[in-house]
Amino acid sequence: MERKEIYKHIDHTQLKPFAKWEDIQKLCEEAIAYKTASVCIPQTYIKRVKQNYKNINICTVVGFPLGYNSTKSKLTEVISAIEDGANEIDMVVNIAEVKNGNYKMVEDEIRALKKTCGNKILKVIIETCYLTEEEKIAMCKAVTNAGADYIKTSTGFGTDGAKIEDIRLFKKYLGKDVKIKAAGGIKTEKDLIMFIEEGCDRIGTSSAIDILN
Repeated sequence: MERKEIYKHIDHTQLKPFAKWEDIQKLCEEAIAYKTASVCIPQTYIKRVKQNYKNINICTVVGFPLGYNSTKSKLTEVISAIEDGANEIDMVVNIAEVKNGNYKMVEDEIRALKKTCGNKILKVIIETCYLTEEEKIAMCKAVTNAGADYIKTSTGFGTDGAKIEDIRLFKKYLGKDVKIKAAGGIKTEKDLIMFIEEGCDRIGTSSAIDILN
């Protein structure tokens, strides 16, 4: 696989809590130079990026990284992010309610956020490292039923990241219109290619450019 093809699948990411504006500028300039799918950045930087980089695709995170914010607060985050210029939202599910088996509540929350996103892309982070196989399957069904655009493995802030076994599980239980994003712990060119060839449309990583160069 050619490297320029790999870059088309990369959400070039900088979500560290201490990321400075200089770090975000570097991220954006790299994303433009290498033609990545998007930059994934903290909400506090969306407006500034939109003002300084006119043609860049902006992704941000909601309910990040723990997911247990109320649905109302997540909706407020979505509205604010879109108003500031985000085109893609990566939300974290309410992991506590997944563990409680309250799958309907989780599905309803995803559906509410997708409705608010409208034609903007919604990716749903289920944080696989905390879930059983049964819970992962339930989340595949919830994401599908709620009409989200993507299921995403991980925040990158949990105890583990993307696993190829989870991608294969997703493909068995997701609806045909739901795409897959892998994130967390993808550190080599071989890993990038493996996840893309396994069916991941997006890879969330801060290190793709370093890896490929």
